[in-house]
This record gives sequence, structure tokens and C-alpha cells, in this order.
Amino acid sequence: MDITNGCSQPSVDGPDEYFTGSVRIDPLFDSRDEARAAAASVTFEPGARTAWHTHPLGQRLIVTSGCGLVQRQGGEIEQIRAGDVVWFPPGEKHWHGATPDTAMTHIAVQEERDGEAVTWLDHVTDEEYGPASER
Repeated sequence: MDITNGCSQPSVDGPDEYFTGSVRIDPLFDSRDEARAAAASVTFEPGARTAWHTHPLGQRLIVTSGCGLVQRQGGEIEQIRAGDVVWFPPGEKHWHGATPDTAMTHIAVQEERDGEAVTWLDHVTDEEYGPASER
């Protein structure tokens, strides 16, 4: 058994390379040994969002507070709220983040394949995000 002290893993800012706006990442656990899953609690301030990205083995989001947005390639922007759970299948191009006016926090869980858990793509443009202000 291994218990990780919640205060032992410092928060980090979401890198500008992969995020737009103010994002804080609080690591929860990394993959280790035979286990492939890793998780983090991610807080998006209003208007903040990820870049487009994919996961080789999919990703699950558990919304813990606030109101956010998700979109898969070719789909509509959808609103998510505390208590919602979102599943993105392996390889599905998507983004997620806060609404223009409300912060959102989710726990992101994804597994690694050959040491990789995510492939980052282009930033979500203001034009792509723009319809979110109509929600």
C-alpha cells in the first residue's frame, strides 16, 4: 500500500504550449510499475481551455466543480457541470475547459500506451471557442 500526502505534490501552471488562459494542474497520481493510469485535478479559470488533443487509450473527466465545456472534432460544444463524467474514446480529437464566465475543475484520468498518455495538437482558436459565449 502507498498513501501519497496531498500536500507533497505541488501545483503547476498549465503550460501555454497546451492551454489557453489560466489553468492550474494538481497532480494526483502517475502511472507506475504495471499500472498505466495517471490522474490530475485541473482547474480552468473562466475562458481557459486545452488545445485540441487525443489520448491513445481514451480519457475520462470527472467534473468536481463549476461549469465547463467539451467538444469532440465535428461535434457541438457541450456544457458539463459538477457531477458529470465524460468519456473520450481512444484517438478522439477533443478539447475541454471552462465557460467564458465560470471556472471549472475536473479530475482527468488517462492511461499510457508506450509511455505516452496524450498527443497535443493545435490550440482551440477564439473563433472555435466563440460559440461557447452563446451557452
